[in-house]
Amino acid sequence: QVQLVESGGRLVERGGSLSLSCVASGIDIGGYNMGWFRQIPGKEREYVAAISWTSDTIRYADSVKGRFTISRDNAKNTMYLQMNSLNPDDTARYYCALSRKSSLPRVFFSKDEYDYWGQGTQVTVSS
Repeated sequence: QVQLVESGGRLVERGGSLSLSCVASGIDIGGYNMGWFRQIPGKEREYVAAISWTSDTIRYADSVKGRFTISRDNAKNTMYLQMNSLNPDDTARYYCALSRKSSLPRVFFSKDEYDYWGQGTQVTVSS
């Protein structure tokens, strides 16, 4: 059974930093492309960042570019999201996701391209 478990979310002040982790079990993430999404209640889940399984290709949503850094350690079966210069607009539940859509190293921006999701971790940025 594939499980993705996010951690690291908490309340942080504007301008602060957080590091999120996503640990996978039941699957070796090497060979699978992954991403981070976030969601506010009542809104669509939105793409934040994506990383190919080789880590050679990385992309970010415009709203987080220059502030967030996605990375992964396949040996530890873990993906990360370093978030700096946080602002209240970053408040959301953050989800990690894994795609089985392609064996090629690619990045996917649509939530429909992902097959497995974690339960999410809440990030709240106070003003």
